[in-house]
Amino acid sequence: MARRFAMAIDLKTCVGCAACVVACMNQNESFGYSRCRVTEHVMGVYPDLRLEIFSERCNHCEIAPCVPVCPTGASHYSAHGLVEVDQRKCTGCRACVAACPYDARFPGRDGTASKCDFCEPLVHQGREPACVAQCPTRAMVFGDVNEARSEIRRLLDARKARVRKPEAGTRPHVFYLEARP
Repeated sequence: MARRFAMAIDLKTCVGCAACVVACMNQNESFGYSRCRVTEHVMGVYPDLRLEIFSERCNHCEIAPCVPVCPTGASHYSAHGLVEVDQRKCTGCRACVAACPYDARFPGRDGTASKCDFCEPLVHQGREPACVAQCPTRAMVFGDVNEARSEIRRLLDARKARVRKPEAGTRPHVFYLEARP
Protein backbone atom coordinates (compact mmCIF):
# COMPACT_ATOMS: atom_id res chain seq x y z
CA MET A 1 0.00 0.00 0.00
CA ALA A 2 1.26 3.47 -0.88
CA ARG A 3 2.35 5.82 1.87
CA ARG A 4 -0.19 8.50 2.85
CA PHE A 5 1.09 11.24 5.10
CA ALA A 6 -1.19 12.95 7.60
CA MET A 7 -1.08 14.97 10.80
CA ALA A 8 -3.00 14.60 14.03
CA ILE A 9 -3.27 17.40 16.56
CA ASP A 10 -4.33 16.61 20.10
CA LEU A 11 -6.85 19.21 21.24
CA LYS A 12 -6.24 18.05 24.82
CA THR A 13 -2.58 19.06 24.82
CA CYS A 14 -2.36 21.95 22.31
CA VAL A 15 -2.09 25.14 24.35
CA GLY A 16 -2.06 27.63 21.47
CA CYS A 17 1.51 28.76 22.13
CA ALA A 18 2.17 29.27 18.39
CA ALA A 19 5.54 27.51 18.47
CA CYS A 20 4.32 25.75 15.30
CA VAL A 21 3.83 29.11 13.60
CA VAL A 22 7.32 30.32 14.53
CA ALA A 23 8.86 26.99 13.48
CA CYS A 24 7.09 27.28 10.13
CA MET A 25 8.37 30.80 9.56
CA ASN A 26 11.92 29.75 10.46
CA GLN A 27 11.84 26.64 8.28
CA ASN A 28 10.48 28.50 5.27
CA GLU A 29 12.39 31.74 5.86
CA SER A 30 9.07 33.52 5.58
CA PHE A 31 9.14 36.08 8.34
CA GLY A 32 5.94 38.09 8.44
CA TYR A 33 3.68 35.27 7.24
CA SER A 34 3.31 31.62 8.06
CA ARG A 35 1.91 28.59 6.31
CA CYS A 36 0.04 27.67 9.49
CA ARG A 37 -1.90 29.60 12.12
CA VAL A 38 -3.41 29.15 15.55
CA THR A 39 -7.10 29.98 15.93
CA GLU A 40 -9.47 29.98 18.87
CA HIS A 41 -13.09 28.88 18.66
CA VAL A 42 -15.68 29.30 21.39
CA MET A 43 -17.88 26.21 21.45
CA GLY A 44 -21.21 25.60 23.13
CA VAL A 45 -24.03 27.80 24.35
CA TYR A 46 -23.84 30.16 27.29
CA PRO A 47 -23.32 29.37 30.14
CA ASP A 48 -21.79 26.07 28.98
CA LEU A 49 -18.95 27.46 26.89
CA ARG A 50 -15.49 26.09 26.18
CA LEU A 51 -12.57 27.41 24.21
CA GLU A 52 -10.92 25.16 21.63
CA ILE A 53 -7.57 26.00 20.14
CA PHE A 54 -6.71 24.80 16.65
CA SER A 55 -3.38 24.73 14.86
CA GLU A 56 -4.47 25.06 11.22
CA ARG A 57 -2.71 24.55 7.89
CA CYS A 58 -3.24 22.97 4.49
CA ASN A 59 -5.23 19.79 5.05
CA HIS A 60 -3.61 17.86 2.16
CA CYS A 61 -7.04 16.66 1.11
CA GLU A 62 -7.62 13.44 -0.80
CA ILE A 63 -10.16 15.34 -2.91
CA ALA A 64 -8.48 18.74 -2.98
CA PRO A 65 -10.58 21.38 -4.77
CA CYS A 66 -7.42 23.41 -5.38
CA VAL A 67 -5.89 20.78 -7.68
CA PRO A 68 -8.42 20.56 -10.54
CA VAL A 69 -8.90 24.35 -10.79
CA CYS A 70 -5.20 25.00 -11.41
CA PRO A 71 -4.88 25.86 -15.11
CA THR A 72 -1.17 25.01 -15.32
CA GLY A 73 -0.98 21.85 -13.22
CA ALA A 74 1.16 23.64 -10.62
CA SER A 75 -1.17 22.34 -7.91
CA HIS A 76 -0.86 18.58 -7.88
CA TYR A 77 -0.60 15.47 -5.68
CA SER A 78 2.76 14.02 -4.71
CA ALA A 79 3.42 10.29 -4.68
CA HIS A 80 2.63 10.32 -0.93
CA GLY A 81 -0.71 12.07 -1.34
CA LEU A 82 0.51 15.50 -0.33
CA VAL A 83 -0.95 18.48 -2.15
CA GLU A 84 1.94 20.44 -3.62
CA VAL A 85 2.56 23.58 -5.63
CA ASP A 86 5.22 23.59 -8.34
CA GLN A 87 6.40 27.20 -8.10
CA ARG A 88 7.91 27.03 -11.61
CA LYS A 89 4.47 26.33 -13.13
CA CYS A 90 2.39 28.67 -10.94
CA THR A 91 1.25 31.85 -12.70
CA GLY A 92 -0.26 33.42 -9.59
CA CYS A 93 -3.83 33.32 -10.94
CA ARG A 94 -5.12 32.52 -7.41
CA ALA A 95 -7.76 30.02 -8.57
CA CYS A 96 -6.44 27.60 -5.95
CA VAL A 97 -6.63 30.28 -3.25
CA ALA A 98 -10.31 30.82 -4.05
CA ALA A 99 -11.03 27.06 -4.23
CA CYS A 100 -9.58 26.11 -0.83
CA PRO A 101 -12.38 25.78 1.74
CA TYR A 102 -9.86 26.04 4.60
CA ASP A 103 -8.26 29.39 3.65
CA ALA A 104 -4.94 27.55 3.69
CA ARG A 105 -3.50 29.04 0.50
CA PHE A 106 -2.25 32.53 -0.04
CA PRO A 107 -0.12 34.47 -2.51
CA GLY A 108 3.53 34.36 -1.49
CA ARG A 109 6.00 37.20 -1.80
CA ASP A 110 6.69 36.38 -5.44
CA GLY A 111 2.96 36.23 -6.27
CA THR A 112 2.81 32.46 -6.66
CA ALA A 113 0.57 30.31 -4.50
CA SER A 114 1.98 29.27 -1.15
CA LYS A 115 0.76 26.79 1.47
CA CYS A 116 1.91 24.24 4.01
CA ASP A 117 3.79 21.38 2.39
CA PHE A 118 4.23 19.37 5.63
CA CYS A 119 7.91 20.35 5.29
CA GLU A 120 8.31 17.80 2.54
CA PRO A 121 12.09 18.34 2.22
CA LEU A 122 12.47 17.39 5.90
CA VAL A 123 10.11 14.44 5.54
CA HIS A 124 12.19 13.10 2.62
CA GLN A 125 15.17 13.17 5.00
CA GLY A 126 13.21 11.05 7.49
CA ARG A 127 12.57 14.00 9.81
CA GLU A 128 9.35 15.48 11.20
CA PRO A 129 7.81 18.70 9.87
CA ALA A 130 9.23 21.72 11.70
CA CYS A 131 5.93 22.45 13.47
CA VAL A 132 5.76 18.91 14.88
CA ALA A 133 9.40 18.91 15.97
CA GLN A 134 9.04 22.23 17.81
CA CYS A 135 5.73 21.62 19.58
CA PRO A 136 6.58 21.87 23.30
CA THR A 137 3.59 19.77 24.40
CA ARG A 138 4.04 17.17 21.63
CA ALA A 139 0.42 17.79 20.64
CA MET A 140 1.23 17.17 16.98
CA VAL A 141 1.91 13.79 15.39
CA PHE A 142 2.91 13.26 11.78
CA GLY A 143 3.24 10.03 9.86
CA ASP A 144 1.94 7.51 7.39
CA VAL A 145 -1.71 6.65 8.09
CA ASN A 146 -1.39 3.58 5.86
CA GLU A 147 1.31 2.12 8.12
CA ALA A 148 -0.54 -0.03 10.68
CA ARG A 149 2.15 0.39 13.36
CA SER A 150 2.71 4.13 12.98
CA GLU A 151 1.99 6.41 15.91
CA ILE A 152 -0.55 8.42 13.92
CA ARG A 153 -2.46 5.28 12.88
CA ARG A 154 -2.46 4.06 16.48
CA LEU A 155 -3.81 7.40 17.73
CA LEU A 156 -6.50 7.62 15.07
CA ASP A 157 -7.62 4.07 15.84
CA ALA A 158 -7.68 4.64 19.61
CA ARG A 159 -9.22 8.11 19.89
CA LYS A 160 -12.11 9.98 18.41
CA ALA A 161 -10.92 12.44 15.81
CA ARG A 162 -12.55 15.04 13.63
CA VAL A 163 -11.60 17.14 10.66
CA ARG A 164 -12.35 20.74 9.79
CA LYS A 165 -15.35 21.29 7.52
CA PRO A 166 -16.29 17.65 6.87
CA GLU A 167 -19.24 18.92 4.85
CA ALA A 168 -16.79 20.10 2.15
CA GLY A 169 -16.24 16.44 1.20
CA THR A 170 -12.49 16.89 0.70
CA ARG A 171 -11.33 14.05 2.98
CA PRO A 172 -8.68 16.17 4.73
CA HIS A 173 -5.57 14.63 6.26
CA VAL A 174 -5.18 16.91 9.25
CA PHE A 175 -7.07 15.31 12.13
CA TYR A 176 -8.00 16.81 15.48
CA LEU A 177 -8.03 14.36 18.37
CA GLU A 178 -10.97 15.16 20.60
CA ALA A 179 -10.22 16.78 23.94
CA ARG A 180 -13.42 15.50 25.54
CA PRO A 181 -15.09 12.09 25.39
